Parts: sequence; structure tokens; C-alpha cells
Amino acid sequence: MPKSNNSRSWIDILTELVELFFKSSRQSKRGRSWHQHVVPYKDGWAVRREGNKRITSKHRRQDTAIRKAKRLARKRKADVIIHRADGSIRDRINYD
Repeated sequence: MPKSNNSRSWIDILTELVELFFKSSRQSKRGRSWHQHVVPYKDGWAVRREGNKRITSKHRRQDTAIRKAKRLARKRKADVIIHRADGSIRDRINYD
């Protein structure tokens, strides 16, 4: 059976669908994000990766913690979420 140049075979379509399926499944299994939170911690501030219980680093001042979080987020193309002393969110910086 002759095949015209502008039509695609069912094998090509099926191959493309399978590739899209596997690509989307790999993306959904990436796990946690690399978003960095600047949070109040004891007498200072801490940087914590989203989803982690442990902190990444401790700082006396919030601006120092923000600089550290920005470096980490830029490297991983993530966000920095800055919290106030009461724990509410003050700002969000995106590095996508």
C-alpha cells in the first residue's frame, strides 16, 4: 500500500505517544523541589529546602540568610520564599 508524503503512519504516532508518556513520567518523579525558605530559627534565621525537616544553614541576620538562599535557588532554578518573624510569607523570588 503506497504511503503519501504528508501522512504519518500509525507506528510513528504510537512512537511519539510512548515517548511523550515516558517523558512526562520522568518529570513527575523528580521528587521534591529545590525551593529555599528563609525562616525564623531560635535567635536568628535559617535556610531550609522545601520539604526538609533539617535546615541547610543558620544565620544571625535575615539578609545573610536571604543571600545564601538566593545563591542556592539560582543554582537550581528554584524560588526563594522569605518568611517574617511570625512565620507568615513576606516575599517570593523566582529564579526560573
